[in-house]
Amino acid sequence: MDVNQKYRCPAIALLLTIAFLALPHPAHSNYYSVAPDPGDLLQFNGVLVDIREPYEWQQTGIVEGSKTITYRHTEDFIEHLEPHLNQELRPIALICRTGNRTRQAAHLLSQKVDAPVINIEGGIFRLMHLGYRPVPYQDEEP
Repeated sequence: MDVNQKYRCPAIALLLTIAFLALPHPAHSNYYSVAPDPGDLLQFNGVLVDIREPYEWQQTGIVEGSKTITYRHTEDFIEHLEPHLNQELRPIALICRTGNRTRQAAHLLSQKVDAPVINIEGGIFRLMHLGYRPVPYQDEEP
């Protein structure tokens, strides 16, 4: 066996493995992670959900037009989210303070819904760093 043949099979196997890993994973094929400019986010044609805790909404405000639904458990979150969804499978974008919670929540949610699920990278802190001024949070309960 010459040197080229000796290394050809492992090299082909490595290339096939890399190609396979680059394919979208079926469980997360509707998961996306983006870092939009504030203006682009305000033009978003989907459901924008702020998943932080109410005290955080009070501290910083929220992105104009966002729904405020705290994410603790996937099933409870979906139940509270359903009234805001429609049959057109509009994308669902999740935002939190820095993007850590939304990354995890978006992965889990993408396994439970057919609509595209988007993690807003860097959260509201990144948007504020770019100059965005959130609107004050208005508690919806009496």
